[in-house]
Amino acid sequence: METSPAAPTTVDKYIAAFPPEVQGILQRVREVVRKAAPGAQEVISYRMPALKQDGVLVYFAAFRNHIGLYPPITGDTGIERAVAPYAGEKGNLRFPLDQPIPYDLIARITALRLKQNLAKAAARRAKAAPRRGSGT
Repeated sequence: METSPAAPTTVDKYIAAFPPEVQGILQRVREVVRKAAPGAQEVISYRMPALKQDGVLVYFAAFRNHIGLYPPITGDTGIERAVAPYAGEKGNLRFPLDQPIPYDLIARITALRLKQNLAKAAARRAKAAPRRGSGT
């Protein structure tokens, strides 16, 4: 009976498990998303690196022929058009390893997701805040 390899416990360990050329790409993706969301926390979730701030911003992962970026992108038609050539199943993105990785697009996606998460968090806080002056 085969057992699957242990899940990585850190982003550094995740990246180290790949060949050097893929490690370089993953490290650059990591730098780009961290720069776009400097207050986000880096975690391993679903066995892949993720950035969280008021929820998950992005996941990224390496595969045999591509770098995957999750979740699907909505809410900005310009970015939606830009990611269309990379859309995989369920709208997740696939950046082929044999083509230049669009790091600037990854930064824009991360910034959009941060903006969306912060807006959702603010709306939740506003809804949860006790109403003042309602006379009750």
